[in-house]
Amino acid sequence: MIFRRWQLIFVGAYMAAITVVAALGYLWIEGWSWKDSMYMAVITVTAVGYHEVHPLTEAGRYWTTFVLAGGLTGLGMWFAIVTAALVRMDLGNYAKARTMKKLQRIRDHMIVCGGGKMGVQIAHELLGAGEKFVVIEQDEEAVARLRRISPEVLVLEEDATNDRALTTAAVERARGIVTCLSDDADNLYVCLSARHLNPDLTVVARAEGDAAIEKMYRAGADHVVSPNVTGAVWVATVLVRPSIARLLDIATPGRRRKRRLDFAVVGDASPLVGRTLAEASVPDRTGLVVLAIQHRDSPSDEIDFNPGAATELRAGDQVIALGDDEQIERLRRYLR
Repeated sequence: MIFRRWQLIFVGAYMAAITVVAALGYLWIEGWSWKDSMYMAVITVTAVGYHEVHPLTEAGRYWTTFVLAGGLTGLGMWFAIVTAALVRMDLGNYAKARTMKKLQRIRDHMIVCGGGKMGVQIAHELLGAGEKFVVIEQDEEAVARLRRISPEVLVLEEDATNDRALTTAAVERARGIVTCLSDDADNLYVCLSARHLNPDLTVVARAEGDAAIEKMYRAGADHVVSPNVTGAVWVATVLVRPSIARLLDIATPGRRRKRRLDFAVVGDASPLVGRTLAEASVPDRTGLVVLAIQHRDSPSDEIDFNPGAATELRAGDQVIALGDDEQIERLRRYLR
């Protein structure tokens, strides 16, 4: 909204109050009729410069000076609101034009549908990981929260359930999409549209309940996250297996974590292609222990956990390890 509602209400109430008070003053001081008093109050408060309705007494002139000062104060507040609204409108148009220009060139990015609490957290994590992404959100307050995260956050102020919004966000060039809208039906619709517009897209959906989760998979989602289920599992883990919970808490990505669970990809031209983990000596070169490997030619749900020393590295394999930023970057350089 260009104009802030509470400001309009305050200025409107102020102008109405001072007009009524001014009219009552003329009614009491000069003894005029209510119509004449109200007309005199209006032309004085708005500073239009007309002649007095009737000749004023000395007390009436003092009262007019007081009313005029109050009216000019109200007009000043009104002009300030209009000026601020014009500035916000101009900045909003500039931000939209800047966003559209970037969206025309973006590719291999992530799309986040929804800027609620989950969307804001996803934006934080993607920023921390250095990923390119765009958030689709139409609520003004949510958009403001997203833009406070960082000026680098691209926000498309559209309805994510609209195919036009997905097309504008360059879904055909995107690498993945996350739909975390508040309504399951909206998330389901985004899954269907995204899968139709880009069959190779990685689709992650939010859902509540087993029935909704199953529908998301049938609609084309690759992964479905249920906050209720995930939260319940985490609470149970903290209570029953606290040591496991502490380890997972350390491994969970976050802005305040020194260590995180991350991966590095074996490059196509890497000299490590065809070598075993024992020959690669990853712990000696990077200080990290390989926890798992996602082979390039394996299904997405098949991961080689705790791989043995004889495990062979192939081009495109994702090597998963736990470490700090410097160690993870060292692993990526080594595998490339």
